[in-house]
Amino acid sequence: MAADTRRILLVEDEKSIREAVSAYLEREGYWVTPAEDGQVAIEEFSAHRFDLVVLDLMLPKISGEQVCKVIRDASDVPIIMLTAKGETEDRVVGLELGADDYLVKPFSPRELVARVRALLRRAHVGVEPQRDRLVFGSLEIDVAGHKAFLDGNELDLTASEFKLLTTLSRYPGRVYSRMELVEKVLGYDYEGYERTIDSHVKNLRAKLEDDPREPTFIYTVHGVGYRFEPPKTEADA
Repeated sequence: MAADTRRILLVEDEKSIREAVSAYLEREGYWVTPAEDGQVAIEEFSAHRFDLVVLDLMLPKISGEQVCKVIRDASDVPIIMLTAKGETEDRVVGLELGADDYLVKPFSPRELVARVRALLRRAHVGVEPQRDRLVFGSLEIDVAGHKAFLDGNELDLTASEFKLLTTLSRYPGRVYSRMELVEKVLGYDYEGYERTIDSHVKNLRAKLEDDPREPTFIYTVHGVGYRFEPPKTEADA
């Protein structure tokens, strides 16, 4: 697991839901730890650091309400509550316990993933390093000046290509899902197909790489998305 991969605790007693939600979240590049009851949830939360918790309200052994209280007493980690209950009073109780969002079963896993992204986005505002200049060997990115240079020559990048390059290069080694890149590069309200980002990556690679089939900066992580990895120097060897 990459050091900056978001880790999610998924607490759900129904195996089919747990497996389906895990698959959707993992496809987006998240690291998912499943828990089938409230006791396991508390044990996992006590043993590991999580960036977000997806928590079913109706759980065996220890209720979701109690798990939420335990987590909230120890941490301000974002919590999304899941429940089969649809009454307004139940939703209010969940939010009053400290949940940040609420989904009523049955729900769309895609909607859950969207809410996870939104909560993590808000929770990590200001976390990204905001350096004005990024240097990776022959590649230099002047963030403030909105320019990039390769071997001293300025690259002719579109606005989207420059935003894609700076987004990926701020966290070398981090894997970004296509949807994350769509949101960061094209905007949260973009309604097009998420694989549109593939075209931007292809065009950017053509300007960065001598041979796109042998990348030196932007790598494809099959089934997930892309990562930026600068070439190793003699000092790294």
